[in-house]
Amino acid sequence: MSSYREERRADAAAEAEQNRKAAEARAAQDREDRRLELETKLKAKEIAAEQKRKDAEAKAELARKDADAKRRQELADKKVRDQEKARAKAARAAKVGKVVRWLNQNPVTVFVGFVMASSVIPAVISQVGALGDTGVNVLLAALLAAMLEGGAWAITFMGKAAEDAGRPAGKYRIGTWCTAFVAAGVNYWHWAEKLKDAQWVAVVFAASSLFAIYLWDMKTHGSHGRTKADRKAERARRAHLARRRKDHKDIAKEADRLLSALPFGSVDDEEAFAAAWRIHKGAEPGLSPELYATATNARVALGAAFELGEHVRPELVRAGMLASLYNPLSQRLGEGAPTLGTTVPISALQRGTQGATTQAGIGSYGSEPAIEKAREKASESASEKASRGRTDEELEQLLPEAHRAAAELVAEGRQISAASLAKHLKIRREDGMKLRDRVIAERKLRLIDGDGDAAVGA
Repeated sequence: MSSYREERRADAAAEAEQNRKAAEARAAQDREDRRLELETKLKAKEIAAEQKRKDAEAKAELARKDADAKRRQELADKKVRDQEKARAKAARAAKVGKVVRWLNQNPVTVFVGFVMASSVIPAVISQVGALGDTGVNVLLAALLAAMLEGGAWAITFMGKAAEDAGRPAGKYRIGTWCTAFVAAGVNYWHWAEKLKDAQWVAVVFAASSLFAIYLWDMKTHGSHGRTKADRKAERARRAHLARRRKDHKDIAKEADRLLSALPFGSVDDEEAFAAAWRIHKGAEPGLSPELYATATNARVALGAAFELGEHVRPELVRAGMLASLYNPLSQRLGEGAPTLGTTVPISALQRGTQGATTQAGIGSYGSEPAIEKAREKASESASEKASRGRTDEELEQLLPEAHRAAAELVAEGRQISAASLAKHLKIRREDGMKLRDRVIAERKLRLIDGDGDAAVGA
């Protein structure tokens, strides 16, 4: 019996213990549920707060962007307004500058306009008064006065337009002055009747209708036209043409025939005369076969007067003269004119007195002058003396090139010297002397054989 009770007590205790644990478990579960619920609520609040913060930041950012955009737009609008103001200011400055420049460049026009206005306005008022004193309505008087003064200026400006277009303007000038004299007569009559003791006032008012027209006429016609130098040049041109027609009648008639035969304006008087001269004379204007013959004879006579050195033959005089011939008229008159022989530079002709063979570039017979030899000897260096000279075969091969170099020297009006040949051929001075002697000897042989022109122009 006692064991049964003990078992019952044990079972009750176990059941109580089990219930207690179950209750503790439920309590723990409830606490956990409340904790999780609380955490969920806190998390939800945090999320809501974070979202609210983000919304506030986004709203603030949007507001900042709107403000920036508004500020940028205002700055852009201000910049556009400033640019418009600057452009308007620049345009006004340009207009003012243009007016100022025009005033600076046309002071005569400014003062003429001022004086003309000062002359026309009193004239119109005087005419209105003159017509009004006769009982004419003031409006009609003003219109009639405007007709007189305005008509004069209308005709004046029509004449100016005709002149600018190249049409005759004489009838416009006559009409202008006739109208101006009628207006002046009206003013004079009015003030002469009104101020019989002061006739000079009538003259002044009459002049006011004429002075503006006179001033404008002086400006448009007196400030243009040919200058004194132009008129002097024109007189000289006409005198030149008169002398030309007197001295060259046949050629002038031929030039007139050419002008009438060719299309109008295709050639001028000078071109026609030059063509006629070439037809009759066969040379450029101013030159003729007779002049070339005279120049040739003078050159030959000059060559005969040369003081020739020893061993110089007469044929060499001919060669030297042929080499020194040049156009008797230089520069523009000599352009295109045929020459009578090989020409030489003017600088070469200004080198003092030389012999005929010197002018041909071949010097005198024998070796070079003592001065040239001394200069060549002094300029020889030790290396040149020690270097090996060219053989006769090598010099023979260089002979054609030496002839070409000699021809260039003659064309320049210079002597055929050993130094020049050595420099041109890049050889020793001694070899240059040998080639020089060979070249001069061959050129002399050609001259003696009668081929002087070839020797000079080789």
